[in-house]
Amino acid sequence: MTKSNIIKKVHFFTRSKKTYTEEELVKNSQYGDDDCFEELIDMYEKYLYKMAFLYVKNEHDALDIYQETVLKAYMNISKLQNAKLFKTWVTRILINNINTKNRHYNKFQDEENEDCIGDFTYSNIEERLDLYDAIDVLEEKYRTPIILQYFYDLTIEQISEIINCNENTVKTNLRRAKKKMYDVLKEEKNA
Repeated sequence: MTKSNIIKKVHFFTRSKKTYTEEELVKNSQYGDDDCFEELIDMYEKYLYKMAFLYVKNEHDALDIYQETVLKAYMNISKLQNAKLFKTWVTRILINNINTKNRHYNKFQDEENEDCIGDFTYSNIEERLDLYDAIDVLEEKYRTPIILQYFYDLTIEQISEIINCNENTVKTNLRRAKKKMYDVLKEEKNA
């Protein structure tokens, strides 16, 4: 093997991969570049999985939701109109998948379990109620903004885009969620 061939082979393996901005990755993904889509998803893998896990508190279900989100994003990336809003768009897909899973779960729940849940009061919350348990107590419309704001540092505007509602509604839901969480945690502390 000649010195020239060795240098070419070494250069081939050490050649740096072109780096793209997030917006370029989205646009290239929309034109069918699977490598760019994979890189884009790799950027948000932990974010998406953690968010799914915060909702379902189950590793297997969180992985299922994450995978379903990636599949739907891959199938519909061409429909994304603004490449700058990829994170918002993929988060909305994730939340829709979570809601679909919750509806499916609730649909097949036994009536006996529903009766037990219907009797739920704050007085029978376990003694060691932590923040995650307090969040679980919240209704869906309150839980999503709290998670998005405090676990992912999203702004009111970003949250309103993700959940597709007015910014003032988001502010109101955040305020009510904080009040409910405060009451739950305060009650637990006094118990």
